[in-house]
Amino acid sequence: MTITHFDAVLLFSLFTSIVFGITQRAEPRMMIRFGAFCFGLFVLGTVAASWLMWLIKH
Repeated sequence: MTITHFDAVLLFSLFTSIVFGITQRAEPRMMIRFGAFCFGLFVLGTVAASWLMWLIKH
């Protein structure tokens, strides 16, 4: 089984967001919202950083 870099980013973002949501918020609803927020930031940050690196290279 091979995994792409983007798949690895999604897995890392998912698991890290779950941990952040559980450890940083007390109420279950807020855990889910904060975890989803962190997931979005991780993915968007990675996409933005990859575009920036592509622009620097070219």
